[in-house]
Amino acid sequence: QAQLVESGGGLVQAGGSLRLSCVDSGRTFSRYSMGWFRQALGKEREFVAAVDWTGNSFYYGDSAKGRFTISRDIAENTVYLQMNSLNPEDTAVYRCAATPAYVPTHGWDYWGQGTQVTVSS
Repeated sequence: QAQLVESGGGLVQAGGSLRLSCVDSGRTFSRYSMGWFRQALGKEREFVAAVDWTGNSFYYGDSAKGRFTISRDIAENTVYLQMNSLNPEDTAVYRCAATPAYVPTHGWDYWGQGTQVTVSS
């Protein structure tokens, strides 16, 4: 099963960039589609981005389109989220997740603990 650990969060000024990483130490990375979600304080969890198990199809939530890029490195068992043009509304805990579904729209069975992203104005 997937065992996910995120890193790369932190404090950044508005307009800045961060790159989040999520490593799967469960040796099952190539079997799963991967995604990023976020949850701000007092708000519901929000889908950010996903990439299918082949690494060839990408999906983005409205808040991420044009600013964030998801990618995966199968050799490194890692999925990345490059975030540009950050604004304070992007402040949240970001979690990666894995699903066995070929199309990553459901079945998010495995979750990391999350990494905090804080964007100051």
